[in-house]
Amino acid sequence: MTTELHDRLSGRTTVAVRSRRRRPAAPPWWFMLPALLLFAFVVLVPSARGVYYAFTDWDGLDPAFAFIGLDNFTAIADDPDALQAIWHTLLIAVAITIIQNGIGLLLALGVNTMIKSRNFLRALLFAPAVVTPIVTAYLWRNLLGPDGAVNSLLSAVGLDSWRQNWLGDPDLALWMIVLVVVWQFAGYSMVIFLAGLQSVPREIYEAAAIDGSGPVRRFWSIVRPLLAPAITINLMLSIIGGIKLFDQVYALTGGGPGHATDTISTLIYKDAFTLGEFGYSIALAVVLTAIVAVASAGQYAVLSRNEKAAS
Repeated sequence: MTTELHDRLSGRTTVAVRSRRRRPAAPPWWFMLPALLLFAFVVLVPSARGVYYAFTDWDGLDPAFAFIGLDNFTAIADDPDALQAIWHTLLIAVAITIIQNGIGLLLALGVNTMIKSRNFLRALLFAPAVVTPIVTAYLWRNLLGPDGAVNSLLSAVGLDSWRQNWLGDPDLALWMIVLVVVWQFAGYSMVIFLAGLQSVPREIYEAAAIDGSGPVRRFWSIVRPLLAPAITINLMLSIIGGIKLFDQVYALTGGGPGHATDTISTLIYKDAFTLGEFGYSIALAVVLTAIVAVASAGQYAVLSRNEKAAS
């Protein structure tokens, strides 16, 4: 009896030891501590301190400032320039997201073929994305100027009536900014879509073609669901980049004419470094952060649900 009991206990001990051996050991959490401390020192602490300044009247220089509560945020709600900048920011972000990803997808479908020049075309279309945004903006500012290459070309082909003050007309300037951003980053979206397209097995295309499915049907029923991860990435990058847009706007128009192309980012810069209203500008930055967070979280929730449904 004693021997049988001892054998059973030994067997259970052996199984327990084996199960412990099979279970992967969790890495020590303190390995992350140096990185977490550095992140807190570089990002979290300055961000928290910045949020505090949003509730003050600090001018950026005077060490003496007063806590004024929600006055800065109330001023934003009553400031027509700030409300217009918020509207411009959302409009630019939505326009860039739709147009850039639509063109990027079409380009990806176009170069995802067996033509001999496909590698050259991919490099050519992606090339603008590697140029610094500020350089691209100054290039286009010269092209779109009153005596720039665009108006000169229109005159040369007899279309003088089409000449415009592209960056000086309040009705056109905002869309010229969208044009420049889309021109630069459509190739970036193309590369992400192309990576998704190349992961689709060719056997699926061939089977669908044998079944009589046309190109549109094959794309909508086969390719689109498999592109869900690439679509999620592209839309997230586009909407966040559009909301935070600054370089191109400031280099092309400086927020003008008047406030016709001001975004939240350009208004933050002007209020902080031109008017010295650092507390107010930081409050605008907090509003910008909130918009980015809400837009990102909402978009991610919707796209993730669609991605799971497609899979």
